[in-house]
Amino acid sequence: MDRRTFIAGVASGLILPFAGCAQGDAKSRRVALIEAGAPSANQHFVDAFMAGLRELGYVPGKSIVVDVRWAEGRVEGFQRALEEQVRLRVDVIVVSSTLGAVEARKATTSIPVVFVGVTDPVADGLVRSLARPGGNITGLARTAGEGLIPKTVQALTQLVPAAKRMAILWNPGSSIETRLRQVMAAAEGSGITPLVVEVRDRDGIGPAFAMMRKEHANALFVVTDPLTLANRDEIARLAASERIPAVYEFGEFVRAGGLVAYAPSVAEQFRRAAIYVDKILRGANPGDLPVEQPTTFELVINLRAAKALGIAVPKDLLLRADEVIR
Repeated sequence: MDRRTFIAGVASGLILPFAGCAQGDAKSRRVALIEAGAPSANQHFVDAFMAGLRELGYVPGKSIVVDVRWAEGRVEGFQRALEEQVRLRVDVIVVSSTLGAVEARKATTSIPVVFVGVTDPVADGLVRSLARPGGNITGLARTAGEGLIPKTVQALTQLVPAAKRMAILWNPGSSIETRLRQVMAAAEGSGITPLVVEVRDRDGIGPAFAMMRKEHANALFVVTDPLTLANRDEIARLAASERIPAVYEFGEFVRAGGLVAYAPSVAEQFRRAAIYVDKILRGANPGDLPVEQPTTFELVINLRAAKALGIAVPKDLLLRADEVIR
């Protein structure tokens, strides 16, 4: 797993609600940013987007006004925010996660939409192709093909060679089934028996871990979606208390106390989303802007979590890590 050769094709900002638009000048462009999680956990994604706008010469509150809404991991949160922004006829909508992009596609066919963190835009029916999306939607995909999931599982097996039964925590309400099948195939390819454990809301997280204990899971793969990302602190805490080594698709889980993640940099994708917004505000048709696949990946390892689990992290894995939490 060489993050440097695996290539597929931030500062905080001033964020004004639409109620305060009069503070900007008459030529301000209006952008809605609908983030999948909650500000307590995901504000740094918004900060990265705002930093990207500044790098392009925009002045928040003057040349551009960004209205931030938080879905808090719920489909209803996306629906309410999208309904409001479509009614206000903003210039561009930026939305995170596959669930958010799917809801945006339902909400409007005229307002340009830039997505961040969509698993497979073509398979999810959001775009015609990565090169020529068509329609009013484009953005940044979360993965660079199917090869990333096996590498993520491999990182776990390097840490836990004895892993034989891997729970897969996923939300059938917002995660794509093709992604679940990819994780199952990666587990089986590593000689591990997959155990699918569903979670549909925050109240279901505790029972999901109880199910893992009952089924004697000794490893865990967490499929990222707005629900799991918004509750990453709770998931990392329960994984530690149940002594289940876990691998994640976003580094944010590891920074919250999880064990290991191999994934694209989400903050970097939010920063790059500003480039798409800039092109659209300058007149580009979103349907002509190719979907970008990630080129920046990060291997994040939490040595504190490893020590608590009695895991000795191999030296070669540590040398490849982009970030080590000690």
